[in-house]
Amino acid sequence: MKEKILTELRKAGDGYVSGTALCSLLGISRQAVWKNIAALKENGYQVESVASKGYRLLSEPDKMYGPDILSRIDKDCLCKQVESFECIDSTNTKVKQLAEAGAKEGLLVVAEEQTGGKGRRGRVWKSEPGIGIWMSLLLRPTLPTEQISGLTLLAALAIAGAVEKLCKLPCQIKWPNDVVVAKKKICGILTEMSTEENYIHYVVVGMGINANTLSFPDEIKETATSLFLQTGKKVDRAELTAMITQRLCAYYERFEKEGDLTSFIDEYNEKLANKEREVRIYHGMVEKCSKEDIETGVAKGIDKTGALLVEVDGQTKRVVSGEVSVRGLYGYV
Repeated sequence: MKEKILTELRKAGDGYVSGTALCSLLGISRQAVWKNIAALKENGYQVESVASKGYRLLSEPDKMYGPDILSRIDKDCLCKQVESFECIDSTNTKVKQLAEAGAKEGLLVVAEEQTGGKGRRGRVWKSEPGIGIWMSLLLRPTLPTEQISGLTLLAALAIAGAVEKLCKLPCQIKWPNDVVVAKKKICGILTEMSTEENYIHYVVVGMGINANTLSFPDEIKETATSLFLQTGKKVDRAELTAMITQRLCAYYERFEKEGDLTSFIDEYNEKLANKEREVRIYHGMVEKCSKEDIETGVAKGIDKTGALLVEVDGQTKRVVSGEVSVRGLYGYV
């Protein structure tokens, strides 16, 4: 209900929404309206109350708050529920727990801080409080298991598109799961699934975005950046989260209907950072690969399964997500 009240308050702009109007629009009592307004105030939303006029939204906090994010998502979107936490071990872990308990597809979990965020190949993802976007979406696809890796590519497309629209920053994608701006990483994506034989119980798409990070440790500052560092402006994290969620849900429903990534290939390849450029394929952890574990070729784009096509010594090889890492010949991208 709080998300609906926020929606109506935003619609009013600088004007007021009467308590009577809210009761009528939402089908609740005046007491219920008052309780929800009080809850919003407790979470940092400044709502002015004036007799005979009603309520007016004066300001909103920079906060990953479930009702706020949900209020920005269209009603026809698959996402109908957003759960938010101040501090959590991992949004992916929480979604998996809720999925096992029967949570519906489209559930989104967000957090201000993660103490056990996870990256690809078991790496730790540092999730500082109050500056980033840490989010995980629950899906229950009917697709074959071999197609699920395509969801990671669609998440990257959704993030890149949302960032370009909201922040006016050109984005590229470093196959398969990194979104990059100015040749530096702003985002990581981790897709996990629960299966039984050929049946998928659920899939969790976890996304971590460097939104308002001010600086990075020396060991990663050459390869990582944030939206704030690139624009000089703080991004509205709730708005960007909603935009990403809405885009990803729309992509997912199209993917489910079509069964593969055929109709996404051109859109993805347009953003592929290394298309028609030389890349190194690392068969294993980059830091531990010997010369025998590294191949060099030219990236040609993705196929309908999301595999990266690389031309090596005149032959086209399919590089499958999860098996290898791909780097530009002269750096991270």
